[in-house]
Amino acid sequence: MQTNKLTDVAIRKAKVEAGGRTKLSDGGGLYLELHTNGSRYWRMKYRFAGAEKRLAFGVYPEVPLADARRRRDEARRVLAAGVDPGEVRKAEKAAKVAKAEADRLAAEGVAVPGTFEFVAREWLAVVHREKVSDGHAARTEIRLRNDVFPWLGARPIDGIEAPELLQCLRRIEGRGAIETAHRVKDACGQVFRYGIAIGQCTRNPAADLRDALRPVPTRHLAAIVEPKRAGELLRDMMGYEGHAVTRAALALSALLMLRPGELRQMEWRWIDFDAAMLSVPAEVMKRRKADKANGVPHLVPLAPQAVATLDDLKPLTGHGRYVFPSLLTGERCMSENTVRGALRRMGYSNEDATAHGFRAMARTMIAERLEIAPEVIEAQLAHQVTGSLGRSYDRTQFLEQRREMMNKWADYLDRLREGAQVISITTRVA
Repeated sequence: MQTNKLTDVAIRKAKVEAGGRTKLSDGGGLYLELHTNGSRYWRMKYRFAGAEKRLAFGVYPEVPLADARRRRDEARRVLAAGVDPGEVRKAEKAAKVAKAEADRLAAEGVAVPGTFEFVAREWLAVVHREKVSDGHAARTEIRLRNDVFPWLGARPIDGIEAPELLQCLRRIEGRGAIETAHRVKDACGQVFRYGIAIGQCTRNPAADLRDALRPVPTRHLAAIVEPKRAGELLRDMMGYEGHAVTRAALALSALLMLRPGELRQMEWRWIDFDAAMLSVPAEVMKRRKADKANGVPHLVPLAPQAVATLDDLKPLTGHGRYVFPSLLTGERCMSENTVRGALRRMGYSNEDATAHGFRAMARTMIAERLEIAPEVIEAQLAHQVTGSLGRSYDRTQFLEQRREMMNKWADYLDRLREGAQVISITTRVA
């Protein structure tokens, strides 16, 4: 088959009859279509899968003869490989359109579809915010926005490899934020798993980094768990010279075994004085978002000492919503720094005692000194439980045992405060 039959001279001399069009063949399917208005279009005719098709190569002379031949030869090579050059052309045009749109979105600061940031933001909105608290979701978004998006956000998610993600995490490690690095890795892993589910990527490179980060240093919130020191703390709390409401908050921190946030938000309507029971709504508890919305309240049996403390508080704060209102305005609950600040003023540093440490004190000393079954203690602490006991305790489980335990714990604290010698049953010599 003869090719390259045309010349520029022949093209310029070619004439078109009025109302018609002329085709000048160059061979190999390439021809120049001449119109009466002077327009001259490059076309290529070919057959694929038994059907006749055409490609457009542009307008002469903007596309010169040499360029038209080059495009023909490229199309014939694609055709020889068993691929339709027309479909290749459509794919190339679609890619150009997609790139132009991506460039426009990037210039406007908007995440581009298919990129890590786009998939991550979709995961945050569709999955993560539905499962966790608003505060948890906000922290996750901040970590991704600050520590991942600047380096990997604009990358196609299916092109990110484990070493690139590790380099990103190493930056976080480099500033000493080891725990944050692990949290970011876990969040990225969830983004990649979501990307796999929606067809945006095929693998999760975060899974390859399981042992690549430095381990998180074990840190325990300071807690006093020795009877003698606990007695000293209780006496200091009883003699606290600050606000009476704060003194009551200290006392109930030890008695009720609540998390600091649950204690601060306590409302008078939660308390049934006749039944000696505190009922903490599910939405206040540390639970999954679904459990906050649909879970049962956490019940806290009130020992006589706790009831007496609350009775003493009633004249001070019983007219308002909160048992522990803000000392500045009663419209909000007590600040998270109030109990911590009281401990500091009594001379206990952050390494000695914390507001959360009262829970650890109770968990340790009840088990060691009062010989209460661990599952009863865990139920009162509202800890989630896995294994044969189920995903989490029904908060009414062991209720009678918990009431007995809370009374014993309050009596034990009284003995410690009074300076009585309390000997561990487990270490008593017969």
